[in-house]
Amino acid sequence: MIDLPAWRSLLYVPATQPRFVERAHTRGADAIILDLEDAVAPTEKDKARAALAAAVPMVRQPGADGRGADVCVRVNRPLRMAVADIDAAIAAGADVLVLTKLMGPDHVRLLAEHMTEAEAACGAPPGRTRAIGLVETADSLPQMEAIARASPRLVAIGVGGEDLATDLGAEATPDALDLPKRMCVLAARAAGILPLGFIGTVAGLGDLDGYRQMLRRSKAIGFACASAIHPVHVPILNEEYGARPEEVARAGRMVAAFEAALAQGIGAVTFEGQMIDGPVVARARRLLTRRT
Repeated sequence: MIDLPAWRSLLYVPATQPRFVERAHTRGADAIILDLEDAVAPTEKDKARAALAAAVPMVRQPGADGRGADVCVRVNRPLRMAVADIDAAIAAGADVLVLTKLMGPDHVRLLAEHMTEAEAACGAPPGRTRAIGLVETADSLPQMEAIARASPRLVAIGVGGEDLATDLGAEATPDALDLPKRMCVLAARAAGILPLGFIGTVAGLGDLDGYRQMLRRSKAIGFACASAIHPVHVPILNEEYGARPEEVARAGRMVAAFEAALAQGIGAVTFEGQMIDGPVVARARRLLTRRT
């Protein structure tokens, strides 16, 4: 069983923008993704890698809640660039690498092999660095479950909506991305890792109610966490993908009621107007393990 992180929100921060890096730990995200890919111009890649040594400990420092965020680094796809990114990220002490535009399970294993070499080169424990996989091309969609199972380093998988829509010749609309996003949930859950993302597209910053409703729908179909490109989305992600106090309280009562029923040899029982059995209670137990 993979020890999965209790993420709700992962906030992207350009590694080359000190004003964003310096404040990242105050935003309340469970993880910070220092971006070496889309947010960094081609001419700035070397500068971004060099910035990781200072940026990683800076974004890891505790926020107002006293907790430090996990530090992720999103790497580039061309292998030559990916190798340099992986070396710099692991040397800087990143917890997680975001592996982009994955072609298939062999691609994951190749990058994981280099991660092992990079850990050895800087004296880090083997296997310390985990990974998030992103599926962003049409030819990799049928391989999503194989990708999700390709390495024990993988703790989450997501669909890169904009890149995938471009490859599909489609617009990045909820209709166009609905099936790939649902495939992501199925692949992740089958592999025992986290499905990262949501059904739909990022709402305008002024439509926070619409964004909240989209997240609520996404959680209901199985998504566990999602990334954000603006800090205003982080508290909403934490609320909607986290466990609300009233949900935690009800889940605790449900588990207690079910265990009492089991002690009497009863496998299904009415609880607060709902018939509950093993699968229903399993969801309640899962909710109780989520970060609140």
